[in-house]
Amino acid sequence: MLAPSLSRLLADVVLVAHVGVAAFVVAGLLLVVVGNLKRWSWVNNGWFRAAHVAAIGIVVAEAWLGIVCPLTTFEMWLRSRAGEAAYGGGFIEHWLQRLLFYSAPAWVFVAAYTGFGLLVLAAWWRFPPRFKARPRTTPPDCPTGPPAGFADRLDPERSRCGT
Repeated sequence: MLAPSLSRLLADVVLVAHVGVAAFVVAGLLLVVVGNLKRWSWVNNGWFRAAHVAAIGIVVAEAWLGIVCPLTTFEMWLRSRAGEAAYGGGFIEHWLQRLLFYSAPAWVFVAAYTGFGLLVLAAWWRFPPRFKARPRTTPPDCPTGPPAGFADRLDPERSRCGT
């Protein structure tokens, strides 16, 4: 059983992580577009772009399937364990309502997430990510495969190639 103070602290940690994921999704698209216009090569790093498209893909899938984000569920569970009131609905809906005093039907958020996801896919198509090829460890003209035996180690061609 978690102590209420620890539950509250963990709920805040989950909230901060959730805000970080949301910021990554939104800022990631802005960085890709602005970075490509300013010719920043790092914004097309394949791993960054794959993580970004996966993050928005999960958000869109959750919205279409009517699934509350697991981070929201976990945070609300921790807050209830701490004796705090848990909010209803999803993370974005709750904080947008709190910040903007605006409430919208669920379909508005589904449409917004889907539209944003389509923008991310358009950026993927317009500014393709770059995945680096693995560097070669031997010169291209070297024989491949392990040496057949001890005598091959004396071969100057194989020793030049590091085999």
